Amino acid sequence: METVTFDLEKTPLREVNQYLHSDATELDGKTVRITNPGGAHNIAVGLKADVNVVIEGHAGYYAAGMNQFANVTIEGSAGTGVAENMMSGRVHVKGFASNAAGATAHGGLLIIDGDAGLRCGISMKGVDIVVGGSVGSFSAFMAQAGNLVILGDAGEALGDSLYEARIFVRGTIKSLGADCEVKPMDDESRQILVRLLKESGHADVDPDSFTLLGSARTLYNFHVDNAGAY
Repeated sequence: METVTFDLEKTPLREVNQYLHSDATELDGKTVRITNPGGAHNIAVGLKADVNVVIEGHAGYYAAGMNQFANVTIEGSAGTGVAENMMSGRVHVKGFASNAAGATAHGGLLIIDGDAGLRCGISMKGVDIVVGGSVGSFSAFMAQAGNLVILGDAGEALGDSLYEARIFVRGTIKSLGADCEVKPMDDESRQILVRLLKESGHADVDPDSFTLLGSARTLYNFHVDNAGAY
């Protein structure tokens, strides 16, 4: 497998991203290593090829945003909006993630080994997110579809205004948001959880140690009795 290396202390990020936007036939199967990222913003955004990208250090805002097909590994922490609006592929943050990780993402798998900040999975639309640590307040706010797995704790207003996404929490929950409630762990949900734990490197974690959360569906249509929750 061919490996191409870029040093961001020597090569401008614009040039690196232009290379990553080459025709998919030139990139498929390749590994691109990015050294000395220095927390730069917008690394490896908008990828549309089956390419492996390894960022050897910390990334700034919107790393791997709008990803399609690519496998992106960040060997440090990531700033706001990592993997935002991702469509497919895999993004793995080996450190911590700041606010809005996986925001509005439609598909693919986002793995965060450490904690995630506020609004993790906000308005997620089909992505799978696995957080090895804890998440901040308003995570999965208005989450429409997909699955958020939290091996640690969750902050305030988890799942506020939730639609049809599933949330699995292993630790404690500070508070639930409007229209989010505990659900019984059905077979389908358990199978999804087992799969995601395996795919994210947590196959040894007991799926029965998680609480499943979903939508109470009281906010789907306006009702005056629920006016205060809108």
